[in-house]
Amino acid sequence: MKFGAGSTEKTVSPAADSPERAVSTTTDVPLENIQKGRWERSWPTIACGAGLFSDGYLNGVIGQVNTMLGQIYGSRYKSSPAQSNVASLAFAGTVVGQLFFGWVSDHYSRKWALMASTIILILFAALSAGSYGAGGSLEGMLAALAAYRFLIGIGIGGEYPAGSVACAESTGELKAGHRNRWFIMFTNVQIDLGFVLSNLIPMILVLICSESHLRAAWRLSLGLGVIPPLSLFYLRLKLREPEQFNRETLKNTKTPWLLVMKYYWFRLTVVSLIWFIYDFSAYSFSIYSSAWLSLILGASAPLWKTFAWNTLVNIFYLPGAIAGAFLSDLIGPRLCLGIGVLAQGVVGFVMAAAYSKLNQPSHVAGFVVVYGVFLSLGEAGPGITSASSRPRPPPPPSGGSTTPSRPRAGRSALLSGLVFVY
Repeated sequence: MKFGAGSTEKTVSPAADSPERAVSTTTDVPLENIQKGRWERSWPTIACGAGLFSDGYLNGVIGQVNTMLGQIYGSRYKSSPAQSNVASLAFAGTVVGQLFFGWVSDHYSRKWALMASTIILILFAALSAGSYGAGGSLEGMLAALAAYRFLIGIGIGGEYPAGSVACAESTGELKAGHRNRWFIMFTNVQIDLGFVLSNLIPMILVLICSESHLRAAWRLSLGLGVIPPLSLFYLRLKLREPEQFNRETLKNTKTPWLLVMKYYWFRLTVVSLIWFIYDFSAYSFSIYSSAWLSLILGASAPLWKTFAWNTLVNIFYLPGAIAGAFLSDLIGPRLCLGIGVLAQGVVGFVMAAAYSKLNQPSHVAGFVVVYGVFLSLGEAGPGITSASSRPRPPPPPSGGSTTPSRPRAGRSALLSGLVFVY
């Protein structure tokens, strides 16, 4: 078996006890030169990556649901472990999902790993909206909601090693010099768009239902999370395995972990560390942003107004992600990352110096704008270019298992969530 750049042929040897004969596959045609139409090249990228919209929506909406549950049940909810469990257990599930589906997507199928995670998201998003405790008890309902959130996290975890890696492999068939932007547009930008709608939709529902019927509003907010994965179900059902995966898969052999680590250990370590640090703050602010905005606005402010300001905060992610998508092709992901981090640091120091003035209800617009610019620069830097800086296309035999998403969306976000609660 030949492995690494420059190989034009590979022989996949079956396991010792397999009756199958060795299969030789020529791979002398570059991926971008395969005879396919534009749509045929593009739609696998869309189908694989756009599912991360569900990650943004389902992770983001729980912050607004958390705020509504606190307003409905008061100290019975705020003083109980349920507040942290409901907000953070999805991230624990994400770790499990990434580990499991990472292995499945490498050793079995990218497509069917995606299909399984899609079904999990549809099923448990619906169940979380209908959470119910035995005998109508609050404790039972919150325990059920926390359990469903953990299981939703497993489905979200499947989107990272299967969806983002398959998306990266599919971009190999696109024109050189345009791959980073399309990869980012259908992964990171989708997550950010999900965050925006996870604030906008609860705001609209609170206005429709009024604060007297928040029980309907929080259940509908969670229930609408069924729509994104359901809308991709048919596209993913018709999806074929990425061409690069078909060429390089090691379904019938063991993954050469020593070889993978020899060539990729340094970059994987650095990118994972960057993601860990960035998401330690990014995910925690996203989950609890409606809570600290309500503190700035004061207790007299209506709930919809808190959600409205929060929506505006999250909108700032989008221009940063889109600008970073194009800049990463123009100047390279690493330089784009460095510039973004430097600019974000400068704005961060300015925001910290002026915090005593920004932390006033009369200056909430200034706070949102300054903090929004801070978020936008972070997204243009480490938020999106970390993904483009990793080995991409990933090491094909282990792309799902080695994708740095595990520390990114799982451990860092779970840790930050628990730290900010306590």
